[in-house]
Amino acid sequence: MKKVILSFAILFATITLQAQKVNVAAAANLRYVLEEIKTAYVKQNPKAKVNITFGASGMLVQQIQNGASFDFFMAADNEFPLKLKEKGLTTGAMATYAFGKLAIYSTTLDANKRGLGVLRDPSVKKIAIANPETAPYGNRSVELLKNENLFEQLKSKIVFAENISQAAQYAYTGNAEIGFTALSLVLAPEMAGKGSHYIIPQNQYKPIEQACILIKRPVLNTEAAKFKKFVLSPATKSIWERFGYSIPGK
Repeated sequence: MKKVILSFAILFATITLQAQKVNVAAAANLRYVLEEIKTAYVKQNPKAKVNITFGASGMLVQQIQNGASFDFFMAADNEFPLKLKEKGLTTGAMATYAFGKLAIYSTTLDANKRGLGVLRDPSVKKIAIANPETAPYGNRSVELLKNENLFEQLKSKIVFAENISQAAQYAYTGNAEIGFTALSLVLAPEMAGKGSHYIIPQNQYKPIEQACILIKRPVLNTEAAKFKKFVLSPATKSIWERFGYSIPGK
């Protein structure tokens, strides 16, 4: 009898330990803001363990569909989480956590003063854009260029990056004279105050409504639900806004 009780105790402890670990699949534009939110969460919940994998939303969806052990998905739009929901791979409601903003960035040209006109500068040989098939920010970048009748003129200069973070790096390192990126990355410590950027008016592209959803797992991860609730709470509002995001309802 004691052995049975001990076995149950060990099983309970194992499940509890697993529940304290949250594996998050997050869009690349969240690389810095989400690390700060994670730090704030762990400060309030010292036993929690939050592991974050960053990448293009579409690539992360493929990994989840292939059985990757993620508990929580934070996408760069609301379409990729919906695809997972339609396939029955999620649990609970999808929620919008922030609206992202698109920007162009350069270390060699004054994007701030010249705006989109800088794209026509003769010195521009390469323009970095995230893969529009898997990265929502890349999708909006291409959409913008087409809306402004610039895509055909500039397509020979476009270099497609794997995700928005890589597109920002291309511009930051000089591998591209201009990079279409997320405002949040331009405002991050690595790039803040270096080079120049222009925030593209949000009425020039479809809103970047970023949504999140819990992934269905064999064992309910209560810590993941708790982390999702924290991400959506007023406690994170100032962090989101500091990185240039708009908060739903604000």
